[in-house]
Amino acid sequence: MKMDYPKKILPAKLSMIGWVLFAVGLLILILAYLTDRRRAMFDYLWIFVFMISIGVGSLALVSLEYIAGATWSTPFRRISEFFSAITPLLVILAIPLLFGLKDIFLWANSEFVSQDKILLHQATYLNVNGLIIRTAIILAIWITFYLLIIRSSEKQDINGDVKYTKRNNVFSALFTPVFLLTTTVIAVDWMMSLEPHWHSTIFGAYYFAGTALGAISATTLAAVYLKESGYMDERITKQHFFSLGAWMFAFNMFWAYIAFSQYLLIWYADLPDETSWLQYRWSGSWKYISIATIFIHFVIPFLVLISRGVKTNLKVLKVMSIWLLAAHALDLYWLVMPMSSLDGAPIGWQELSFPFLVTGLAIIVFKLKADRTNLIPVKDPKLESGFDFQL
Repeated sequence: MKMDYPKKILPAKLSMIGWVLFAVGLLILILAYLTDRRRAMFDYLWIFVFMISIGVGSLALVSLEYIAGATWSTPFRRISEFFSAITPLLVILAIPLLFGLKDIFLWANSEFVSQDKILLHQATYLNVNGLIIRTAIILAIWITFYLLIIRSSEKQDINGDVKYTKRNNVFSALFTPVFLLTTTVIAVDWMMSLEPHWHSTIFGAYYFAGTALGAISATTLAAVYLKESGYMDERITKQHFFSLGAWMFAFNMFWAYIAFSQYLLIWYADLPDETSWLQYRWSGSWKYISIATIFIHFVIPFLVLISRGVKTNLKVLKVMSIWLLAAHALDLYWLVMPMSSLDGAPIGWQELSFPFLVTGLAIIVFKLKADRTNLIPVKDPKLESGFDFQL
């Protein structure tokens, strides 16, 4: 069905803001690298895993709509599609990490491995070539599904052929289990192996939960901004935002459940190789980061988002989407950075590269996609039902 929707171009200053933020973040990262190479590489790994959350997580949200046959999210789906355009860039973002593997991973240093029986046993899996091959294969898979799903969605804007929806139903059904498996491998390879003596069978689910939360929070933030600035169709009302708020609440509760489950299993087993992971995060200033994460990532979002009325309050949703993106960033910081500084949390000007780089890159990608694509899927057969959505 043809919708009466004129294409709206986002302001040009948005690109300038994005490039300025990205340039500042890149400059800080370079200076940090020249000052303390090892710390800078950990900071960059932190950036990398966060960008995976937003890019690949957004693609997973698009797939979720197709396999669930959801209609409420159709007016917002293009926003997630725009953020998923970060996925192809992950190839470029991964390259600098390859030159700092020995700075990040203990198992990448042959001298250290030769003196550790556990690492010698793990060397069949934990080795540089294996990491590079697995990462390359996973990136190729993600990009393939991105091209298949997003191109079909964009082609549908031309002639409205329902075959593109049917294709994406199939692609999304294939991508969903692949997404769960590949994000688990990435979590194990790039974060859990930072402490190779420690293992958690729930770690992949932990990262997936945070990834889903980060992606839905980014989509909500952009949707509110576009609505408040007059770029979304007028048929989208505050009532349409209820489900976005509900999903932020749900994914955050899911993250809290997985996080507590992981803690409970470690506490109950009380094994030295497992408890050391928590002990690192309960020493020095890391103790305060651990406590802050509980309140910032769970307690406060729970108390704010549990109310039904809040989920249709655009101002509150905007604040909470930013809050939860920051909470997800803090959580990844808590996962990645302890091995760079066991004595205390490294917090300084070097870490400012994170907010500047990720914000700038997200804005740049979003603006580039918005310039060439409609902000909503104007000929999607589910769009009319999405506009008619009622609580």
